[in-house]
This record gives sequence, C-alpha cells and structure tokens, in this order.
Amino acid sequence: MALIRAFIAVELPKDLKKELAALEMLLKNNGPSVVKWVDPDSIHITLKFLGEISTDKVEKLIQAMDEAVKGTAPFQLEVRKLGAFPAPDRPQVIWVGVKGEVDKITRLQQSIEASCERLGFSRENRAFTPHLTLGRVRDEARPNERQRLGKQLMETSFTSLHNVEVTEINLLKSQLTPAGAIHTIIGTVKLK
Repeated sequence: MALIRAFIAVELPKDLKKELAALEMLLKNNGPSVVKWVDPDSIHITLKFLGEISTDKVEKLIQAMDEAVKGTAPFQLEVRKLGAFPAPDRPQVIWVGVKGEVDKITRLQQSIEASCERLGFSRENRAFTPHLTLGRVRDEARPNERQRLGKQLMETSFTSLHNVEVTEINLLKSQLTPAGAIHTIIGTVKLK
C-alpha cells in the first residue's frame, strides 16, 4: 500500500488568505530574513496531524471524521493578534491567533482525537491551541535577529476583516517539495 503524509484541518476563506499574504509581506519587508514563510494558500487550522498513513486508511479516517462531527453545528471564528511559540521574545513559530467560538473548535478537535485514537493514531501530547502558522524561524537565526523579530511581532497589530465560518473539516494530503508543502483535499465532512 502507498503511504501519504496527511492531516485533518479547517480550510480558510480566500479573502482571509489575501489578508494573511499582505501581513506576511509586511513582516518580510520590515523584519530580519530569518523566517521560512508559509505560502498563504497553504495556511489552515490543523486539528490533527496524522503523519505518514497508508492510503487504505483514508476511507476509515473519513468515517472517523464523520463520527467526530456529529452534534457539532457550524460556528464562527475570528482571526486576530500576532504571536509566537514558545514566546514573542524567543520566536520559533510565528502565528496569528484564533478567537470567537474557540470552545467549539476545541471540543471538535478533542472529538477528532478520540475518533482517530480508535483507529490506532496516538493522541497529541500538547494542549490544542487553535492558530494559523505564518512562518518558522530558521535554526541558524542569531539571538539578536530573534529579538528584533519578536519586537516587530509585538509592535504589529492584526485583526482580520473576515471571520472563518467553520462548516466542514477536511482530510488533506501533504506533499513536501523544495518550494514548500503542497496540500490536496482528499476528503471533506460537513458539520451537522
């Protein structure tokens, strides 16, 4: 059986992706060049990273996703505030936060974890923090470059004009290339 790299996520509206592209451009043009930026078309809210899976598990995963969304009506999320993991003064991952009905996406993510665990996938050890990853700081970044980037992040405000209406979740295949990951939707489940 063939293997694919896969994850479950919420896709974003095109207008929001345009705003994120403009935000990335602003950060690129005014900050140190120590970040590998994510292609705005590839930005999403990851609910469960599955890793390498056999293609024969795709149908079972879609069934598990369908089971996980039962009782979850569509809901709204707001996108705002720049941040960094592990902390703005030591940025490694640059992100934009998600607000709004966060309790609903958290419950949905926990339900997906439980459904995937029944299929043999390990639970994530870290607490779920819904966010949009904009970029990752390169390992060779010097401390002063990280500090400069962190200061830039704290001084840059961002609130999207577009909400995310979560009406479905997607199973995506991720193909890694030298130019970045290419994501393809291989299954969709509507919220009910």
